[in-house]
Amino acid sequence: MKWGYRFVSGALFAGSVIGMAFALYLEHVQGLAPCPLCVFQRVGLIGLGIISLLALLHNPKSNGIKRVYALLGSLSILWSAGVAARHVWLQHLPPDQVPSCGPGLDYWLDTLPMKAVFEQVLTGSGECATIDWTFLGQSLPVWSLLFFTVLLLISLWQLFRPYQTAPVKRLRDQY
Repeated sequence: MKWGYRFVSGALFAGSVIGMAFALYLEHVQGLAPCPLCVFQRVGLIGLGIISLLALLHNPKSNGIKRVYALLGSLSILWSAGVAARHVWLQHLPPDQVPSCGPGLDYWLDTLPMKAVFEQVLTGSGECATIDWTFLGQSLPVWSLLFFTVLLLISLWQLFRPYQTAPVKRLRDQY
């Protein structure tokens, strides 16, 4: 079976929607408040969803534009995978090396410049090291990292796979 560009873009969009729906389910139905690293993982997932939806609707004919969409989507989900990897690393630190819990993300956004907010969030805090949800013995950041890695691999395949080029009609063939 040959997977078309639109099909893969739609699959990436669907994956993003499913991922965000699950995150919102855990937050609003199960009552798990997202830590700052979780919020930043969502940013990349939403970015992939928006870019994939645009690629799906646009369905560019140009291979170059297809690759631009795929590159932007890959970078977006790479961000999420990187933040999730950091989150997993924080959760596996010995208890005496876990950073202390700081103020919440809302406070940082109100009081600090955006660059400082990014630095604070990406260093993580004690609340990010807490494991409050597991499935099959693995924490949510581990599952998130796995999910983001699958989406990243699909995005990279979309970026580097060969596309057929449309035949060029010569002017003399038209008459």
